[in-house]
Amino acid sequence: MRISRSTAGTVFVGGALVLTLSALAYPAMLGVENTSSDTSRIIANTRWGPLTEADRDFVVKVRAAGLWEYPLGEMALERGTTPAMKEAGAHLLVGHSGLDALCRKIAPELGITLPNQPSPQQQQFVATADSKSGKEFDSTAVTIMRVAHGRIFPTVASIRASTQNTLVRQLADLTNDTVLDHITVLEKTGLVNYEQVNFQQTSSPKLPDEQLTPPPPQPGSPIVVLKPRPDLNVNTASPQPSPSGTVG
Repeated sequence: MRISRSTAGTVFVGGALVLTLSALAYPAMLGVENTSSDTSRIIANTRWGPLTEADRDFVVKVRAAGLWEYPLGEMALERGTTPAMKEAGAHLLVGHSGLDALCRKIAPELGITLPNQPSPQQQQFVATADSKSGKEFDSTAVTIMRVAHGRIFPTVASIRASTQNTLVRQLADLTNDTVLDHITVLEKTGLVNYEQVNFQQTSSPKLPDEQLTPPPPQPGSPIVVLKPRPDLNVNTASPQPSPSGTVG
């Protein structure tokens, strides 16, 4: 898989990815948007609670998000022109490696097959940022990432409020903290154009399903693992609100 030239040496593979033939196997249609008319349909009863189509799709979406945002975080860390850009890159790397580890932990327990590549649309996000340099890279990368995080935030809240599966709930909790942290550090760059971001979050063009769907892994292929980065010493827990003054 080639996402960008900056990803060499930052992902490694390990362990065989087991493919299932049940209804929990990699779905034909997954991506940024829901593709089932009834995502609340229970597809399995597990010892952690019922698993719905929405639950399964959420696990796959979190995994796919890391497969493109991790490389983009590397670019920001290496090529960002300001300390704030480099900080954002570090938070993306640490946050998504943590989410990736949890996805890979719970997916086999729930019988969910994870993708090894992001969707074509997500791959294009990385290619677009990779084609820029200097200040233009900074602004392009921040806009792409801020829009993506703003779009997924309501989905995280919906899953956290509705899921009856304790493993999915655990992933939703961690994802909520991570996404909020990433939104915060991206905004700290001073490069977020809120009017543009809000417009893109709510009026994105409808793309064909194949552009939004991570391709299924090849049978027997090792699972791609996002490399942990404890060396960056970054805390991606949900940030505390900034003090707004004392109350008399």
